[in-house]
Amino acid sequence: MQYDPIKKLLGNIFNKRPLTRKLFYGMLDILLLRTWHIHLAIRQFARQNAEADDIRVLDAGSGLGQYSWYVARKYPKWHIEALDIKKEEIESCRRFFKSEGKTNVRFVHGDLLHFVEADKFDLILSVDVMEHIENDRLVFSNFFRALKPGGMLLVSTPSDRGGSDVRQSEDDSFIEEHVRDGYSIHEIDEKLKKAGFNKSAITYTYGRPGSIAWRLSMKYPLLMLSMSKAFLLLLPVYYLFTMPVVLILHLADVKTRHQTGTGLMVKAWK
Repeated sequence: MQYDPIKKLLGNIFNKRPLTRKLFYGMLDILLLRTWHIHLAIRQFARQNAEADDIRVLDAGSGLGQYSWYVARKYPKWHIEALDIKKEEIESCRRFFKSEGKTNVRFVHGDLLHFVEADKFDLILSVDVMEHIENDRLVFSNFFRALKPGGMLLVSTPSDRGGSDVRQSEDDSFIEEHVRDGYSIHEIDEKLKKAGFNKSAITYTYGRPGSIAWRLSMKYPLLMLSMSKAFLLLLPVYYLFTMPVVLILHLADVKTRHQTGTGLMVKAWK
């Protein structure tokens, strides 16, 4: 299934006005389990760096801007640089953030393969990005160079234990735009070390509770939308019945340390 056309459709619906865009961000915060894990990791980072005066963040592959929005609102003294390869999304985010008076975020059109900065950022976010990049080793090296000494890279990406809904060798990725179905812990750890990272912590996300929640909250609705846009009218009713279960499953996934899972949460320090 191609995810970008559906994402563009939803963006066209919700991003026309600031109020509906904020509603859209709120919906993503609830629906996407990865967001629960990322927000928790950001809060932990903030507590560990509570004494720092000038935190600089790179939102690497900022997309629709929901993670930059979260950081900008929750930590107004932090400075965020949001970079994405899609110019239309960068322009859309610029207009929205300017309308909301969020002056601590700067949106930049660029390619992570050609991203050259040195010792600039305390935190780099890379959420659902690395599975789209063939030359990931170069990007990890660029991240390492861009971090300040002691800075942290935070990556959310599918694992090789069913990520992208691939469980057998003959299965196709649920998201056609992915260039890899998922990482093993050993593979991504080896690539981080080659890039220069001397310390990492890699854990599974989307364990059994999260995998069920993903099907209910994302897979089935996206499949319906890929068949017909008319299913947009049915989604509110669908979510009315499924969301209580999904929220319980999300909470269980975040609170549990998983032996395996279809996602990876990666922390690496320079």
